[in-house]
Amino acid sequence: MANRVAILGGGVAGMSAAHELIERGFEVAVYEANTIPGGKARSMPVPNSGVDGRQDLPGEHGFRFFPGFYRHLPDTMKRIPYKNQPQGVFDNLVDTKCTLGLSVSGGQWVAPNMSPRSLEDFSEVLAFLSQMLVGNGLNIPKEESWHLLIKTLEFLTSCEERRFLEYEYISWWDFVGADACSPEFQNYVISGLTRSLVACHAEKISARTGAAITSQLFMDVIRNCSDRVLNAPTNDAWFIPWYNYLTGAGVQYHLNSKVQRLSYKNGKITGVTVCQEGETYDIQADYYIAAVPVEMMIKLVTPEMVEAEPKLGNLEKLHTEWMSGIQFYLDRPICMNHGHAICLDSPWALTSVFQTRFWPDFQSDKYGDGNVKSILSICISDWNTPGVLYNKPARKCTVNEFKKEVWVQFKSHLSGRFLREVEEANILTFFIDPAIVYPNPSEVMNLEPLLINTAGSWDYRPEAITQIENLFLASDYIRCNSDLATMETANEAARRAVNGILNASSSKADLCTIYSLEEPEFCTPLKELDCLRFKAGFPHQFSTLHTMGFDTFSLLIEEFTNSLKLNNDWFS
Repeated sequence: MANRVAILGGGVAGMSAAHELIERGFEVAVYEANTIPGGKARSMPVPNSGVDGRQDLPGEHGFRFFPGFYRHLPDTMKRIPYKNQPQGVFDNLVDTKCTLGLSVSGGQWVAPNMSPRSLEDFSEVLAFLSQMLVGNGLNIPKEESWHLLIKTLEFLTSCEERRFLEYEYISWWDFVGADACSPEFQNYVISGLTRSLVACHAEKISARTGAAITSQLFMDVIRNCSDRVLNAPTNDAWFIPWYNYLTGAGVQYHLNSKVQRLSYKNGKITGVTVCQEGETYDIQADYYIAAVPVEMMIKLVTPEMVEAEPKLGNLEKLHTEWMSGIQFYLDRPICMNHGHAICLDSPWALTSVFQTRFWPDFQSDKYGDGNVKSILSICISDWNTPGVLYNKPARKCTVNEFKKEVWVQFKSHLSGRFLREVEEANILTFFIDPAIVYPNPSEVMNLEPLLINTAGSWDYRPEAITQIENLFLASDYIRCNSDLATMETANEAARRAVNGILNASSSKADLCTIYSLEEPEFCTPLKELDCLRFKAGFPHQFSTLHTMGFDTFSLLIEEFTNSLKLNNDWFS
């Protein structure tokens, strides 16, 4: 008889674990609190938006993007059948061309998202280098752009011991020495990017995490693409095919089923209490995977469980912030840059994307009232800073104030033709992440916050395999190589949990592959040198390197850029 596994939570981690287990012959049941699979990554219909027989408009918690350094998640996506596509739902990913950074002053930077594939692409890369290392509209001192590259290279040539014993305990802000840098560098590069991409202040996030992700995004431009999006709403392009594959393979999927309690005795989980549509019942299995977010896991852990696995007692020390989205449904097609746009100095740390630009099969006459031509999805990553309209943080605004504030902050970063197009557009309707709830008009709650890797938080994060013999953890707070609260980390954590079950059950099935973050091979000997220096108590060999070779390098870039007479029209 096959071993039974109960997976508590049906988001990316829960579905990933179910995928690996069902393909290895286990009996699997998933218990998901929402009525739709996919957790925070899911899309959902906007209630009552479809009229005259049309489908409801697609809404979401926040837009999805898939950096090139993801390895675990793409591997799984390639094994989810979709029509006749050779790589399944993975073939639904679209490479974007550039990411746009905007300021209210009208200055901007434009970062290419992939390596040059044509002469035009090559010109764009050189233009970006010129912006960063020669001069740009954001008035960022070129020496500081060069300094950031050196600090990134310093991290890549640091040994693992230095990363975990030194960089883990300082902030990204301190690692790059932001206090000594210009306000422009602080606001537009260090703070602006960190707040918008990971919903965390640069003064709080671990330098090890901040440097690792920054370096991976830089390298993505060379080896793959740093920003990919789906070619349709997330459920259509990914989760519905995934759910159908899993249930077709034998996974018992229980939606609208909220886990209420874990029962523990004599070193084992003995059962789980679940509430489904008002009915409470207990379930038993041989093994249990807790694939719920940290704020939910904290409520399930008992003192007896902490005694058996002390690291479960540290979960309350982990930090979360809010990162949720709003969608605006407009009455005309709008073409911005081919990728995401970051409002670098917006009080609420806005990041946006016009999604329908990447949805070739989206037919406006089949959704809503038939008049929606563009869907603008905006993530809000700072809910604590006062806005510009009402001088209130997002968490203190009413629904109408929230909508107006986001729209005004977004428009304040636009200029020229694009601003005119947006101002001429009519907002037909809007949709706020359903995890943002309003118990009363002046109170806001977020049911799905985001884990933040603050300095030193690695110490408080557990492994996927616990000291409770039949309990395994699969969520983005687990210690993983892909060290950030992402879908990639959720998938990796699920693989680690499944490997724990395979070993515990003495299964003969192959273990799930665990990938490391890829780094340049030329860094290896420098890492080995740094290991010797670290053990001897010396700083990194780059610690005194700041602007070496800067003037020569920047002059070459400037001359070569001018010689090509680049046309820097980034809105085409």
